[in-house]
Amino acid sequence: MAMARVSSGLAYPERFYAAAAYAGFDGSPDSSTKGVSSKFSNDAALLLYALYQQATVGPCKIPKPRSWSPVEQSKWTSWNGLGNMASTEAMRLFVKILEEEDPGWYSRASNFVSEPAVQGEKNNETKAEPVTENGNVLPEIKTIPAENGNLSEPQDKDVVSEGFGAVGVYDQWVGPPISGPRPRGRYEHGAAVIDDKMYIFGGNHNGRYLSDLQALDLRSWTWSKVEVKTSGEASQVPVAPFAGHSLIPGEGNKLISIGGHTKDPSETMQVKVFDLQTHTWSNLKTYGKPPLSRGGHSVTPVGTSLVIFGGQDANRSLLNDLHILDLETMTWDEMDTSGVPPSPRSDHAAAVHAERYLLIFGGGSHATCFNDLHVLDLQTMEWSTPTQQGEIPSPRAGHAGVTVGENWFITGGGNNKSGVSETVVLNMSTLSWSTVTTVQGRIPLASEGLSLVLCSYNGEDILVSFGGYNGRYSNEVNVLKPSHISTLQSMETPVPDSVSAGQNATNATRDLESDNATGQEGKIREIMMDNIESEPMVNKVEETSERLLAALKAEKEELESSLSKEKLQTLQLKQDLTDAEARNTDLYKELQSVRGQLASEQSRCFKLEVDVAELRQKLQTLESLKKELELLQRQKAASEQALNEKRRQSSGGVWGWIAGTPPNQQDDA
Repeated sequence: MAMARVSSGLAYPERFYAAAAYAGFDGSPDSSTKGVSSKFSNDAALLLYALYQQATVGPCKIPKPRSWSPVEQSKWTSWNGLGNMASTEAMRLFVKILEEEDPGWYSRASNFVSEPAVQGEKNNETKAEPVTENGNVLPEIKTIPAENGNLSEPQDKDVVSEGFGAVGVYDQWVGPPISGPRPRGRYEHGAAVIDDKMYIFGGNHNGRYLSDLQALDLRSWTWSKVEVKTSGEASQVPVAPFAGHSLIPGEGNKLISIGGHTKDPSETMQVKVFDLQTHTWSNLKTYGKPPLSRGGHSVTPVGTSLVIFGGQDANRSLLNDLHILDLETMTWDEMDTSGVPPSPRSDHAAAVHAERYLLIFGGGSHATCFNDLHVLDLQTMEWSTPTQQGEIPSPRAGHAGVTVGENWFITGGGNNKSGVSETVVLNMSTLSWSTVTTVQGRIPLASEGLSLVLCSYNGEDILVSFGGYNGRYSNEVNVLKPSHISTLQSMETPVPDSVSAGQNATNATRDLESDNATGQEGKIREIMMDNIESEPMVNKVEETSERLLAALKAEKEELESSLSKEKLQTLQLKQDLTDAEARNTDLYKELQSVRGQLASEQSRCFKLEVDVAELRQKLQTLESLKKELELLQRQKAASEQALNEKRRQSSGGVWGWIAGTPPNQQDDA
């Protein structure tokens, strides 16, 4: 028999009313005594009563009962002891106490139904039987190995049989029965959910970018390929293969693809839209200054805008700039921020909390993976690195995340050595980490570039993962149903001052009261209900209230001291930042001076090169003159030799004449 539970994403106060209905508070005058006391211990029932009254009525304003009834006296004392606790915090504590007393209540309760469903027998040796629907036996559920390497037993034995196969395990990854032609294995693809269908677009397979669009029906778990049409309009064009992009559901049954790596990248980021009615791709015209083309960035919807951070451009340069695209005007804005931003990175995860705080976790550079957490206040545009609670997850890149209420679930990723096996959750109100589950082996959930989406079925939130790469390209689908346990475990840690200080007065008051209520929850359980003598019980309750007030005062002083220390540390950091900026200015001036000297030297080198060219030309002229000189010298030598010959001849005739021989005789001789 299928049983529903309260959705883990159900917001307050609906979550509280569902829990109250299950506990037996149906609004009648005696519901708080008869139905509740029969289900819980005396002290738990008394505490639940007080929190229910505080949440629904407010602080105790009625006078102390005059009748000598131990139960009525204790009920009034416990309610009055809560003081001015906010109703929202009373609701949260009520659900938390119920969770501790009856961890499986959410699997047996229906939304707003006062009577819970019949609880199934919890025998650890019981196996989940195949589900029969319409006479057909559905495939047996596939459960991902847990830390011990064995198949995990379902935590709750309820089975949802209508189209969901046998996905009935909470906080464990399971593989639903899939039909239809499966898409090619891939990673760095885009994924989005519209109308109970998960759409997969693009990705990377064996170094090749993909451009196909696939759809998975989340009711029948059937794959089908979406046929893409083209028309003669200039705006409707065949889409190029992409990887590392983001896929966002848009209004009017449309899918919006933003950025990504492609074979022939453009200079600026492209925004494309797929119309699910016409089955056509088109380019969206944007205004303003668009960001550089990139992939591995994050795109986070905030209201009617998209916040784009980081990524890697076509030249493999890592980025940490911030841009906002207004979907109403389709206008880009590059945002100037203060504080210390995250280092340039890609393949990180991003989420938004309370429509105001942008959270960036992890990511990687060319050689390093990160596990740092950065928060950007979207109102003041100031970055901060708040203190995290719990065991901080290991460094990773290529992971995926979705938000369920105030919880941010993150799975997958790699660390340059292996895939990350644990699925973690961050309570964004308290910044407290906890581990949901851990898988073993080289399965798709411990890989990079997988996708993770959130969808709902019969009021239940489910996380659906697809694809990834961990040595092979995956095309498997896995599903996780988060429970309230993972949501409430992280509520025991107060909100760090660095985050809560930026919230509005209502949220800040709520968080402070939550801190006090957390301490209060552990102390107020001293209250007893029945089976105790009235006089000692009343005295014990009064003593408990006094200890509670003293503890709250001590906690308040401790919080004020911590706040003062944080303020001093902030001032010191601001001073260090100012000094660093001054040093940076001096270094920049020195750099400019060096650049000027370099320019002067380059100019002088150019002049020297011109002089050398002129000297070479003169040298060539000198060589030509040298050759002419040598020729003239040879001609001169020849002339001198001929002249000397003539002179010798002339000198012989003179001696003959002197000797008395006539010239004619000399010739005859």
